[in-house]
Amino acid sequence: SKLAALFKHPLYNIPIPEVTEKDKLFVVNPLEKFSLHSSGSDEWVSSSKAETLLLTGKTAYDTYPTWLKFHVGINRYELYPRQDPLIPTLLWDLATQRIVSSVQKSGGTQLKLIMTFPNYGQALFKPMKQMRDQETPVDFFYFSDFERHNAEIAAFHLDRILDFRRIPPVSGRLVNITKEIRDITTDKKLAKTFFISPAGNVCFYGECSYYCSTEHALCGKPDCLEGSMAVLLPDKTLAKRRSWRSPWRRSYHKSKKAEWELNPNYCIQVRKTPPYNRGHRLLDLIDMAILDFLMGNMDRHHYETFEKFGNDTFLLHLDNGRGFGTHSRDEPSILAPLQQCCSIKKSTYLRLQLLATEPYRLSDLLREALATDPLAPVLAEPHLQALDRRLGMVLAVVGQCLAR
Repeated sequence: SKLAALFKHPLYNIPIPEVTEKDKLFVVNPLEKFSLHSSGSDEWVSSSKAETLLLTGKTAYDTYPTWLKFHVGINRYELYPRQDPLIPTLLWDLATQRIVSSVQKSGGTQLKLIMTFPNYGQALFKPMKQMRDQETPVDFFYFSDFERHNAEIAAFHLDRILDFRRIPPVSGRLVNITKEIRDITTDKKLAKTFFISPAGNVCFYGECSYYCSTEHALCGKPDCLEGSMAVLLPDKTLAKRRSWRSPWRRSYHKSKKAEWELNPNYCIQVRKTPPYNRGHRLLDLIDMAILDFLMGNMDRHHYETFEKFGNDTFLLHLDNGRGFGTHSRDEPSILAPLQQCCSIKKSTYLRLQLLATEPYRLSDLLREALATDPLAPVLAEPHLQALDRRLGMVLAVVGQCLAR
């Protein structure tokens, strides 16, 4: 396994600073237990007076469902540890747990559902909208492109291979539209949009800003539909998040250009502006630009951080559905933060160099990681090959910066 060898490499074993109580997102009550109802159902209850006694040597934490252990593990430095044994279990839960509730997520431009599991875990479901080998048409603006379920899955694994670990775990899943959405939804607006197509397939379209109409309906075969299941982050009432507008945000206009596209010295003013004038925030933003360039994602207008940790923490790389839309074209403008600032974390640069070598080739690693997903093959082969080409382009930009 190239992946196992990669995670054993010294560059993937650089320790994080010591995590103190104030560096943890949550302080856990050691007496709070989760236990199954005595009736034998698979619903979970949370109670410090749980009927079941803990087994000898077990702590209350051991009774937590996987999603809660994931939430408890978030700290100032990472969303989850490198060698986290929880991740395979969490991915398995996302793919197999019984869905007890299914409602449409409010906001956003395209249809997404929030799925709830018997243990109170929740996932964001993005349905399949196009085939693996369909490229984004050349005349499409980035802001009118489809969101792709397979891009969300591939982005999680790519983010992990790059050792950023800033995307919540995502798994593919084949969902039964009838049993796992229509029959259990309490969302009346969503319920009104189901119909049977002329081909006899179960379809629905929901309500959203774009692509929510009978012409853009999501249809099963006859009622099975692929989608991505991303574990939800802790509720914002428990762990507030701050949304930051990216300095390299695009204009989202058909003809207007953003300031960074017109001013080659744009980074000078960014460096003077908080929070980019101190700490590693700018370098984290450049990490995110590299991730986006490798995926071909032009739609990074905002990013988020956990408010508790202030400015000294990692960026959350959320909403990656517009990645992996094209493999035959590259978009160098995504690398503007790297090109204009000529800065990169040494650790990121060394890992990128490693991923360009034969034993740790990026395309091979992502192919191996995606092979375990229930919807494999997740990416068409040309997308994997494009990664190696784009990685070479990133290294070339850093080379030009070093030469300067």
